[in-house]
Amino acid sequence: MSTKEDYLSGKVLLIDKPLNWTSFQVVNKLRWEIRQAFNIKKIKVGHAGTLDPLATGLLVICTGKMTKQIDTFQGQVKEYTGTFVLGSTTPSFDLETEIDKTFQTDHISEDEIHKTTKQFIGNIQQFPPVFSAIKKDGKRLYEFARAGENVEIQPRTVHISEFEITKIDSLKIHFRVVCSKGTYIRSLANDFGKALNSGAHLSALRRTRIGNFNVEDSISVNRFIETLKD
Repeated sequence: MSTKEDYLSGKVLLIDKPLNWTSFQVVNKLRWEIRQAFNIKKIKVGHAGTLDPLATGLLVICTGKMTKQIDTFQGQVKEYTGTFVLGSTTPSFDLETEIDKTFQTDHISEDEIHKTTKQFIGNIQQFPPVFSAIKKDGKRLYEFARAGENVEIQPRTVHISEFEITKIDSLKIHFRVVCSKGTYIRSLANDFGKALNSGAHLSALRRTRIGNFNVEDSISVNRFIETLKD
């Protein structure tokens, strides 16, 4: 059983983020629960890498003095699994926004889908989604997007070491990706659709690994709260 001193001196918690929660909400919830459980007035709690609300999976949460390691953990390789839907796009590149365009898919073969992944292996240039938390001129990009303002986005160099199609179910393409810090899987979905002379958007995403941390070793927010009461 962990003690007050354990959390203050620093712990690494592996949490399976639930759907529709922001990473910030998870951090706030855990911080509040730790403070209540041990009657702590103030404790540092942070996460090593944001997950979008519509994504689930591994959040590495650091407490106390271990928050100094957050930058190190954020820089490590990440693995994701999820689903693209071919033939349509959304402004956010995922299901946060409604479908705005549809495309032909009759010309796309399963063989071509598998072959197209090779275009994205290695260092690639990627435009972050306009619906993202990246800052420009002191504002988050999604603030510009939601206000209907056009904003120029600069591409970033990211690295994808593995990209495989694990299942093709009509227009639903299941995948696994291993990539560097800063990679947007939503942008990968959008670019993948373009590479197939069609369109695509991300319909599901789960982070399964950060460095040596695996989602299989994580616990739910509710289970973590229970451990504080054990």
